[in-house]
Amino acid sequence: MKSIVCIKRVPDSEARVTVGPDGRSLDTSGVKYVMNPYDEFALEEALARKEAAGEGSVTVVTLGPDDAKETLRSALAMGADEAVLLRADPPPDGLVVARALADALRDREFDLLLFGKQAIDDDNMQVPAMVAELLELPCATVVTELEIDGGHVTAHREVEGGHEIVEFDLPGVIAAQKGLNKPRHPSVRGIMMARKKPLSLIHI
Repeated sequence: MKSIVCIKRVPDSEARVTVGPDGRSLDTSGVKYVMNPYDEFALEEALARKEAAGEGSVTVVTLGPDDAKETLRSALAMGADEAVLLRADPPPDGLVVARALADALRDREFDLLLFGKQAIDDDNMQVPAMVAELLELPCATVVTELEIDGGHVTAHREVEGGHEIVEFDLPGVIAAQKGLNKPRHPSVRGIMMARKKPLSLIHI
């Protein structure tokens, strides 16, 4: 199975941020950035399925500045095979981000496109569904359990007051919720191997 995981670089949830001199923006100097925690569940799902099958590939993609390479290297250290940085300074607009991702992914071959259910910095919870719509793919968000039998997907997703089961055929889009799995940590060997894995830079 070929999986693509879209990840985002976000401020550490424990970081202390202050309002900038202009009174409207945030002063991010000295702030530590990490992979969006929900994206870790998406990445773990892709890695675990590749390992279980004994074949396939996992590509991680992010839209952001040059500093986002660090986040991509973390994903490579966890086990991803390759990484792609879409070099841009994305505005805080979900549709703009979704269009950029969709344009970059449209000609790529994949079975499963995974996201975290939302990013912890803006909490918009929009991009996965928007990308799915732009690529004309089926989508299940807030997924807590995922079954794939051949090319058929059964996804259990959280809804208010209960759960909903969504079924579709691959290729498709999944937005992972906490509880889908337990993300791994990069090993020392993984960190060393990540230095040799391909990281492509695309200016958009």
